[in-house]
Amino acid sequence: MIQLTSLRVAAATPPEATLPIPVLLLIAVLAIALLLFLIMKVRMHAFFSLIIVSLLTAVAAGVGAQDLLETIVGPFGKTLGNVAMLVGFGAVLGRIIETSGGAQVISEKLIGLFGEKRAPLALSVASLLFGFPIFLDAGFIVMLPIIYTVARRVGGGLLRYALPSAGAFLVMHALVPPHPGPVAAAGIVGADVGLVLMVGLLVGLPTWYVAGYRLSLVLAARTQMISVPELLGKPKEDQQNRPSFAVVLSLLLLPLVLIFMNTGIKTLQATGAAPEDALWAQILVFLGNTPIALLISTLLAMYLLVIRGHEGPLGGALEKVVDDALAPVCSIILITGAGGIFGGVLTATGIGGAMATSLQAVGMPLILAGFLIAVIMRVAQGSATVAGTTAAGLMAPAVAASGDQSPLALACIVVAIVAGAITLSHVNDSGFWLVSRFLGLSTKTALSTWTVIATAVGVMSFALCWLLYVLVA
Repeated sequence: MIQLTSLRVAAATPPEATLPIPVLLLIAVLAIALLLFLIMKVRMHAFFSLIIVSLLTAVAAGVGAQDLLETIVGPFGKTLGNVAMLVGFGAVLGRIIETSGGAQVISEKLIGLFGEKRAPLALSVASLLFGFPIFLDAGFIVMLPIIYTVARRVGGGLLRYALPSAGAFLVMHALVPPHPGPVAAAGIVGADVGLVLMVGLLVGLPTWYVAGYRLSLVLAARTQMISVPELLGKPKEDQQNRPSFAVVLSLLLLPLVLIFMNTGIKTLQATGAAPEDALWAQILVFLGNTPIALLISTLLAMYLLVIRGHEGPLGGALEKVVDDALAPVCSIILITGAGGIFGGVLTATGIGGAMATSLQAVGMPLILAGFLIAVIMRVAQGSATVAGTTAAGLMAPAVAASGDQSPLALACIVVAIVAGAITLSHVNDSGFWLVSRFLGLSTKTALSTWTVIATAVGVMSFALCWLLYVLVA
């Protein structure tokens, strides 16, 4: 209960605006326009563009010289702390699976079950299942070698296979517990997590099929064909020593099982069904943290797919695999961290909080207000989890004051909030840069594909959720 209470307070007290709302809004619009200009027209590297625009935005919004460095460095370090190990371990795991021939084993199995014509559907269904317990970024990185291999084998361009997979991960990450956004919002608003899970799946599955899968295919067909990058290396040519399907599948499922175990034990502890101070529970929770789960899986992959299957002296083979995997993703990690800076600067100005408070005072329906506040917070600072928890904190007093919300209606409000929090992913979202750079997309292409999919997922899931809310309210 202490953790939930502190979360409520933090989410309910966003930064206060130091300038008039119209001025702050104008600064935000100009900052995003300048960022897009530098990246798309000047062709400046996204890492430098994000830092320059972040500095100018902070100064324009009134951040003092004594606080400027911390305003920049703090969000950068926080973002990298969450992303760097995850991307690093995931990239190494993906490269090992790719270069060992493991990705080909998985892709052949999927294509055998669904057929080559339905290969995008096979990848999207697999991502939907993998995305239940694991975060979007971690799951997408683990799926990349399989996506690459299927795209090389079947043809038709990378986006035909990558976008349906990314759309599936996006739906699960946005709407369904045990992901942090829905869980935190449910706790803040006072909704039952089980009902949130039910509503999330009820609106999420049709949303996945229409906005996450079908729309992805349409956008991929309308976008210039993109070849498969070699970020994870070329597949192994010698097919005689390929790992078994069971071994590769186990390596992919292991982090999912560990992460799901972490979430399950934490849920039991929150309800009092499991002791919080028990050593076994603390160990299992630790092993189920996403970076640790990926580390364990990566180490096992090193042994099973590199060391055990290596013929002759091992030499520097293992070191070469790791170096080759980490080198291409350094730029991705830095850009992701810089995206965190931009989001942190926009948050520090109080733009999102001031706008959300004004919108809440208009007096529109609770479920619509929750959705729009989350959208504003998402646009202002980038993080879907922060947007969802902040919007939930702002909405919680109004929901409590209404006094007549059924448990199912509360669950609908929560899902509407997290649907808004996933909408309009753009240049201040670290996930935007992670996905676009791993797929080799330009900023313009990412905005016309990834941003459109994220917006469609958010709007459609909200519309279905509002319909359900009207029926049960």
